Amino acid sequence: MSDFIPVARTSDIPDPGSLLVEVGERLVVLLHAAGHFYALDDVCTHDGGPLSEGPVDSAAGTIACPRHGAKFDLRSGAALTMPATQPTKSHVVKVDGEQLFVRLSDG
Repeated sequence: MSDFIPVARTSDIPDPGSLLVEVGERLVVLLHAAGHFYALDDVCTHDGGPLSEGPVDSAAGTIACPRHGAKFDLRSGAALTMPATQPTKSHVVKVDGEQLFVRLSDG
């Protein structure tokens, strides 16, 4: 899927905050932190926990899994702390006016 898909409005997500959306058949967590928007797969690579239920830290640029506390980078999806060792997939977000669009990364 290489097209941008409309998923939400900027006002739907507080700063800091997150919103779970479905893009195609994939669950994606939209993130709003320090005035920027990001999108990650809604899955902790440690045990499949829902990242959308975890806290967003704007200052650190992270989201933590609510199950065991593994932290992921909002920009890249990189696993930053144990017990996660693998990144979660990050996706491209485009803002057009008040509309948020997501383009899923390949793979």
